[in-house]
Amino acid sequence: MTRPRTAGSHAVLGQFLLLALAWGASFLFIKVSLVGLSPAQVVLGRMLAGAVALLAVTVVTRQRLPRDPAAWGHLAVVSVLLCVLPFSLFAWAELHVSSGLASIYNATTPLMTLIVASVALPGERPNRSQLAGLVLGFAGVVTVLGPWHGFSGGEGAAQAACLLATLSYGLAFVYIRRFVSPRGLSAVPVATVQVCLGAAIMLLLAPFTATAPVQLSWNVVLSVAALGVAGTGLAYVWNTDVVAAWGATSASTVTYLTPVVGVTLGIAVLGEAISWNEPVGAMVVIAGIALGQDRRIPARRRPGPLPRRRAAAAHPADPTELTRPAEPTRPAA
Repeated sequence: MTRPRTAGSHAVLGQFLLLALAWGASFLFIKVSLVGLSPAQVVLGRMLAGAVALLAVTVVTRQRLPRDPAAWGHLAVVSVLLCVLPFSLFAWAELHVSSGLASIYNATTPLMTLIVASVALPGERPNRSQLAGLVLGFAGVVTVLGPWHGFSGGEGAAQAACLLATLSYGLAFVYIRRFVSPRGLSAVPVATVQVCLGAAIMLLLAPFTATAPVQLSWNVVLSVAALGVAGTGLAYVWNTDVVAAWGATSASTVTYLTPVVGVTLGIAVLGEAISWNEPVGAMVVIAGIALGQDRRIPARRRPGPLPRRRAAAAHPADPTELTRPAEPTRPAA
Protein backbone atom coordinates (compact mmCIF):
# COMPACT_ATOMS: atom_id res chain seq x y z
CA MET A 1 0.00 0.00 0.00
CA THR A 2 1.30 3.44 -0.90
CA ARG A 3 1.66 5.73 2.08
CA PRO A 4 0.29 9.27 1.82
CA ARG A 5 2.94 11.87 1.19
CA THR A 6 2.48 14.02 4.25
CA ALA A 7 6.08 14.57 5.27
CA GLY A 8 7.50 18.02 4.66
CA SER A 9 4.11 19.64 4.07
CA HIS A 10 5.36 23.04 5.19
CA ALA A 11 8.33 22.78 2.84
CA VAL A 12 6.04 21.88 -0.08
CA LEU A 13 3.76 24.83 0.73
CA GLY A 14 6.81 27.06 0.76
CA GLN A 15 7.86 25.75 -2.65
CA PHE A 16 4.34 26.34 -3.97
CA LEU A 17 4.46 29.97 -2.84
CA LEU A 18 7.97 30.41 -4.25
CA LEU A 19 6.73 28.95 -7.53
CA ALA A 20 3.84 31.43 -7.71
CA LEU A 21 6.20 34.29 -6.85
CA ALA A 22 8.89 33.24 -9.36
CA TRP A 23 6.48 32.73 -12.25
CA GLY A 24 4.41 35.79 -11.40
CA ALA A 25 7.49 38.00 -11.04
CA SER A 26 8.92 36.80 -14.37
CA PHE A 27 6.93 39.46 -16.21
CA LEU A 28 8.36 42.20 -14.00
CA PHE A 29 11.90 40.89 -14.63
CA ILE A 30 11.26 40.85 -18.38
CA LYS A 31 10.07 44.46 -18.30
CA VAL A 32 13.10 45.63 -16.33
CA SER A 33 15.49 43.63 -18.54
CA LEU A 34 14.10 45.30 -21.66
CA VAL A 35 15.44 48.64 -20.43
CA GLY A 36 18.94 47.61 -21.48
CA LEU A 37 18.45 44.56 -23.71
CA SER A 38 16.50 43.59 -26.80
CA PRO A 39 13.84 40.85 -26.52
CA ALA A 40 16.18 38.27 -28.09
CA GLN A 41 18.96 39.22 -25.66
CA VAL A 42 16.59 38.84 -22.70
CA VAL A 43 15.62 35.35 -23.86
CA LEU A 44 19.25 34.39 -24.46
CA GLY A 45 20.26 35.60 -20.99
CA ARG A 46 17.45 33.81 -19.18
CA MET A 47 18.05 30.57 -21.09
CA LEU A 48 21.77 30.58 -20.29
CA ALA A 49 21.13 31.34 -16.60
CA GLY A 50 18.40 28.71 -16.42
CA ALA A 51 20.64 26.12 -18.07
CA VAL A 52 23.42 26.75 -15.57
CA ALA A 53 20.99 26.49 -12.64
CA LEU A 54 19.43 23.24 -13.87
CA LEU A 55 22.80 21.67 -14.69
CA ALA A 56 23.89 22.46 -11.13
CA VAL A 57 20.73 20.84 -9.72
CA THR A 58 21.26 17.79 -11.93
CA VAL A 59 24.85 17.38 -10.73
CA VAL A 60 24.00 17.93 -7.04
CA THR A 61 21.10 15.44 -7.18
CA ARG A 62 23.23 12.98 -9.21
CA GLN A 63 20.64 12.48 -11.89
CA ARG A 64 21.56 11.25 -15.35
CA LEU A 65 20.56 12.96 -18.54
CA PRO A 66 18.70 10.80 -21.08
CA ARG A 67 20.93 8.97 -23.54
CA ASP A 68 18.38 8.05 -26.19
CA PRO A 69 18.89 10.27 -29.29
CA ALA A 70 15.15 10.07 -30.02
CA ALA A 71 14.41 11.51 -26.57
CA TRP A 72 16.76 14.42 -27.26
CA GLY A 73 14.99 15.01 -30.57
CA HIS A 74 11.60 15.20 -28.87
CA LEU A 75 13.00 17.46 -26.17
CA ALA A 76 14.38 19.77 -28.86
CA VAL A 77 10.83 20.21 -30.14
CA VAL A 78 9.62 20.80 -26.57
CA SER A 79 12.39 23.35 -26.07
CA VAL A 80 11.19 25.40 -29.04
CA LEU A 81 7.50 25.18 -28.07
CA LEU A 82 7.93 25.58 -24.31
CA CYS A 83 10.88 27.98 -24.12
CA VAL A 84 12.30 29.65 -27.22
CA LEU A 85 9.08 30.64 -29.01
CA PRO A 86 6.85 31.72 -26.08
CA PHE A 87 9.69 33.43 -24.21
CA SER A 88 10.48 35.44 -27.35
CA LEU A 89 6.84 36.35 -27.95
CA PHE A 90 6.29 37.54 -24.38
CA ALA A 91 9.55 39.51 -24.36
CA TRP A 92 8.59 41.30 -27.58
CA ALA A 93 5.02 41.85 -26.37
CA GLU A 94 6.20 43.61 -23.22
CA LEU A 95 7.72 46.33 -25.37
CA HIS A 96 4.11 47.40 -25.99
CA VAL A 97 1.99 46.15 -23.07
CA SER A 98 2.40 46.20 -19.30
CA SER A 99 3.95 43.34 -17.36
CA GLY A 100 0.69 42.91 -15.45
CA LEU A 101 -1.34 42.50 -18.64
CA ALA A 102 1.17 39.95 -19.97
CA SER A 103 0.83 37.93 -16.75
CA ILE A 104 -2.95 37.95 -17.16
CA TYR A 105 -2.68 36.57 -20.68
CA ASN A 106 -0.27 33.92 -19.46
CA ALA A 107 -3.07 32.59 -17.25
CA THR A 108 -4.88 31.40 -20.40
CA THR A 109 -2.36 28.57 -20.81
CA PRO A 110 -4.63 25.85 -19.31
CA LEU A 111 -7.42 26.89 -21.67
CA MET A 112 -5.08 26.71 -24.67
CA THR A 113 -3.84 23.32 -23.50
CA LEU A 114 -7.40 22.04 -23.28
CA ILE A 115 -8.13 23.25 -26.81
CA VAL A 116 -5.02 21.59 -28.25
CA ALA A 117 -5.57 18.37 -26.29
CA SER A 118 -9.17 18.10 -27.47
CA VAL A 119 -7.95 18.23 -31.08
CA ALA A 120 -4.71 16.27 -30.89
CA LEU A 121 -5.29 13.60 -28.25
CA PRO A 122 -7.78 10.82 -29.04
CA GLY A 123 -10.17 10.17 -26.18
CA GLU A 124 -9.68 13.63 -24.69
CA ARG A 125 -12.67 15.38 -26.15
CA PRO A 126 -13.94 18.04 -23.74
CA ASN A 127 -17.03 17.26 -21.69
CA ARG A 128 -19.84 19.74 -21.06
CA SER A 129 -18.11 21.30 -18.08
CA GLN A 130 -14.89 21.78 -20.03
CA LEU A 131 -16.72 23.25 -23.02
CA ALA A 132 -18.45 25.68 -20.68
CA GLY A 133 -15.06 26.54 -19.20
CA LEU A 134 -13.65 27.24 -22.66
CA VAL A 135 -16.55 29.53 -23.53
CA LEU A 136 -16.23 31.35 -20.22
CA GLY A 137 -12.46 31.62 -20.61
CA PHE A 138 -12.85 33.03 -24.12
CA ALA A 139 -15.27 35.63 -22.75
CA GLY A 140 -12.63 36.53 -20.18
CA VAL A 141 -9.98 36.96 -22.89
CA VAL A 142 -12.28 39.29 -24.84
CA THR A 143 -12.89 41.27 -21.65
CA VAL A 144 -9.15 41.62 -21.07
CA LEU A 145 -8.64 42.69 -24.69
CA GLY A 146 -11.19 45.49 -24.23
CA PRO A 147 -11.82 45.93 -27.99
CA TRP A 148 -14.19 48.84 -27.21
CA HIS A 149 -11.11 50.87 -26.19
CA GLY A 150 -9.42 50.38 -29.56
CA PHE A 151 -5.71 49.65 -29.98
CA SER A 152 -2.82 52.06 -30.32
CA GLY A 153 0.64 51.39 -31.74
CA GLY A 154 1.63 47.74 -31.42
CA GLU A 155 -0.73 47.01 -28.54
CA GLY A 156 -3.09 44.80 -30.54
CA ALA A 157 -0.24 42.82 -32.10
CA ALA A 158 1.42 42.49 -28.67
CA GLN A 159 -1.72 41.06 -27.09
CA ALA A 160 -2.02 38.63 -30.01
CA ALA A 161 1.62 37.64 -29.40
CA CYS A 162 0.78 36.86 -25.76
CA LEU A 163 -2.03 34.56 -26.87
CA LEU A 164 0.23 32.89 -29.45
CA ALA A 165 2.75 32.30 -26.65
CA THR A 166 0.18 30.52 -24.49
CA LEU A 167 -0.96 28.52 -27.52
CA SER A 168 2.67 27.42 -27.92
CA TYR A 169 2.65 26.32 -24.27
CA GLY A 170 -0.50 24.30 -24.96
CA LEU A 171 1.12 22.62 -27.95
CA ALA A 172 4.20 21.86 -25.83
CA PHE A 173 2.23 20.21 -23.03
CA VAL A 174 0.33 17.99 -25.44
CA TYR A 175 3.56 17.08 -27.24
CA ILE A 176 5.16 16.20 -23.88
CA ARG A 177 2.23 13.99 -23.00
CA ARG A 178 2.33 12.11 -26.30
CA PHE A 179 6.04 11.75 -26.93
CA VAL A 180 8.00 12.46 -23.73
CA SER A 181 5.96 11.26 -20.73
CA PRO A 182 5.62 7.66 -22.03
CA ARG A 183 9.42 7.35 -21.92
CA GLY A 184 9.39 7.52 -18.11
CA LEU A 185 12.10 10.16 -17.84
CA SER A 186 12.67 12.06 -14.61
CA ALA A 187 11.48 15.64 -14.52
CA VAL A 188 14.73 17.42 -13.61
CA PRO A 189 16.83 15.85 -16.41
CA VAL A 190 14.00 16.56 -18.86
CA ALA A 191 13.88 20.21 -17.81
CA THR A 192 17.69 20.43 -17.92
CA VAL A 193 17.91 19.07 -21.46
CA GLN A 194 15.10 21.23 -22.83
CA VAL A 195 16.47 24.44 -21.29
CA CYS A 196 20.04 23.65 -22.38
CA LEU A 197 18.85 22.94 -25.91
CA GLY A 198 16.91 26.20 -25.86
CA ALA A 199 20.04 28.05 -24.77
CA ALA A 200 21.99 26.41 -27.61
CA ILE A 201 19.30 27.44 -30.11
CA MET A 202 19.38 31.03 -28.89
CA LEU A 203 23.19 31.07 -29.12
CA LEU A 204 22.99 29.90 -32.74
CA LEU A 205 20.43 32.59 -33.51
CA ALA A 206 22.24 35.33 -31.59
CA PRO A 207 24.34 36.64 -34.54
CA PHE A 208 21.06 37.34 -36.36
CA THR A 209 18.63 38.26 -33.57
CA ALA A 210 20.64 39.62 -30.61
CA THR A 211 22.76 42.30 -32.24
CA ALA A 212 21.18 45.40 -30.69
CA PRO A 213 23.34 47.67 -28.48
CA VAL A 214 23.48 46.54 -24.86
CA GLN A 215 23.06 48.92 -21.92
CA LEU A 216 23.78 46.94 -18.78
CA SER A 217 22.93 48.11 -15.28
CA TRP A 218 22.62 46.27 -12.01
CA ASN A 219 18.84 46.22 -12.36
CA VAL A 220 19.08 44.63 -15.81
CA VAL A 221 21.72 42.07 -14.80
CA LEU A 222 19.92 41.03 -11.63
CA SER A 223 16.58 40.82 -13.46
CA VAL A 224 17.99 38.51 -16.13
CA ALA A 225 19.69 36.39 -13.46
CA ALA A 226 16.49 36.09 -11.42
CA LEU A 227 14.47 35.39 -14.56
CA GLY A 228 16.81 32.57 -15.54
CA VAL A 229 17.82 31.02 -12.21
CA ALA A 230 14.43 31.24 -10.48
CA GLY A 231 11.78 31.50 -13.20
CA THR A 232 13.44 29.21 -15.76
CA GLY A 233 15.58 27.00 -13.53
CA LEU A 234 14.62 26.39 -9.90
CA ALA A 235 10.90 26.81 -10.64
CA TYR A 236 10.93 23.50 -12.52
CA VAL A 237 12.37 21.77 -9.46
CA TRP A 238 9.86 23.37 -7.11
CA ASN A 239 7.03 22.45 -9.45
CA THR A 240 8.22 18.84 -9.58
CA ASP A 241 8.14 18.58 -5.78
CA VAL A 242 4.68 20.17 -5.54
CA VAL A 243 3.21 17.86 -8.19
CA ALA A 244 4.73 14.81 -6.48
CA ALA A 245 3.35 15.82 -3.07
CA TRP A 246 -0.05 17.29 -3.96
CA GLY A 247 -0.87 15.83 -7.37
CA ALA A 248 -1.13 17.57 -10.72
CA THR A 249 -4.62 19.01 -10.16
CA SER A 250 -3.81 20.73 -6.87
CA ALA A 251 -0.42 21.88 -8.14
CA SER A 252 -2.06 23.52 -11.15
CA THR A 253 -3.80 26.02 -8.85
CA VAL A 254 -0.58 28.04 -9.03
CA THR A 255 -2.21 29.35 -12.23
CA TYR A 256 -4.64 31.30 -10.05
CA LEU A 257 -1.87 33.08 -8.13
CA THR A 258 0.65 34.05 -10.80
CA PRO A 259 -1.46 36.77 -12.48
CA VAL A 260 -2.20 38.22 -9.04
CA VAL A 261 1.54 38.39 -8.35
CA GLY A 262 2.27 39.78 -11.81
CA VAL A 263 -0.33 42.54 -11.66
CA THR A 264 0.53 43.49 -8.06
CA LEU A 265 4.27 43.78 -8.81
CA GLY A 266 3.59 45.75 -11.98
CA ILE A 267 1.57 48.31 -10.05
CA ALA A 268 3.77 48.43 -6.93
CA VAL A 269 7.22 48.38 -8.56
CA LEU A 270 6.70 49.88 -12.01
CA GLY A 271 3.68 52.08 -11.32
CA GLU A 272 1.73 50.48 -14.16
CA ALA A 273 -1.84 51.60 -14.72
CA ILE A 274 -4.60 49.04 -14.93
CA SER A 275 -8.05 49.26 -16.50
CA TRP A 276 -11.13 47.80 -14.84
CA ASN A 277 -11.58 45.24 -17.62
CA GLU A 278 -8.17 43.62 -17.08
CA PRO A 279 -8.67 42.25 -13.52
CA VAL A 280 -12.34 41.49 -14.28
CA GLY A 281 -11.35 39.60 -17.42
CA ALA A 282 -8.62 37.78 -15.47
CA MET A 283 -11.17 36.60 -12.90
CA VAL A 284 -13.44 35.37 -15.69
CA VAL A 285 -10.51 33.50 -17.28
CA ILE A 286 -9.65 31.89 -13.94
CA ALA A 287 -13.29 30.93 -13.44
CA GLY A 288 -13.21 29.28 -16.88
CA ILE A 289 -10.05 27.39 -15.93
CA ALA A 290 -11.65 26.19 -12.70
CA LEU A 291 -14.79 25.09 -14.55
CA GLY A 292 -12.80 23.30 -17.23
CA GLN A 293 -10.42 21.60 -14.80
CA ASP A 294 -9.90 17.98 -15.85
CA ARG A 295 -11.64 15.71 -13.36
CA ARG A 296 -11.66 12.54 -15.41
CA ILE A 297 -9.29 10.60 -13.15
CA PRO A 298 -11.39 7.62 -12.08
CA ALA A 299 -12.24 7.20 -8.46
CA ARG A 300 -10.51 4.35 -6.66
CA ARG A 301 -12.43 1.19 -6.18
CA ARG A 302 -12.68 -0.36 -2.79
CA PRO A 303 -10.59 -3.50 -2.48
CA GLY A 304 -12.64 -6.60 -3.13
CA PRO A 305 -12.24 -10.02 -1.54
CA LEU A 306 -8.86 -10.60 -3.19
CA PRO A 307 -5.80 -11.80 -1.36
CA ARG A 308 -3.54 -9.01 -0.23
CA ARG A 309 -0.89 -9.67 -2.86
CA ARG A 310 -3.38 -9.66 -5.72
CA ALA A 311 -5.24 -6.67 -4.31
CA ALA A 312 -2.06 -4.62 -4.29
CA ALA A 313 -1.46 -5.44 -7.94
CA ALA A 314 -5.07 -4.82 -8.92
CA HIS A 315 -5.19 -1.33 -7.42
CA PRO A 316 -1.93 0.41 -8.31
CA ALA A 317 -1.26 4.00 -7.44
CA ASP A 318 -2.70 6.54 -9.89
CA PRO A 319 -0.08 6.73 -12.66
CA THR A 320 -0.80 10.41 -13.33
CA GLU A 321 0.07 11.22 -9.74
CA LEU A 322 3.04 8.97 -8.99
CA THR A 323 4.68 7.22 -11.94
CA ARG A 324 4.24 9.80 -14.65
CA PRO A 325 7.11 12.32 -14.86
CA ALA A 326 6.13 15.65 -13.40
CA GLU A 327 5.60 18.38 -15.95
CA PRO A 328 5.51 22.11 -15.43
CA THR A 329 1.86 23.04 -14.90
CA ARG A 330 2.24 26.58 -16.20
CA PRO A 331 5.49 27.84 -17.44
CA ALA A 332 6.60 31.36 -16.84
CA ALA A 333 6.89 33.78 -19.66
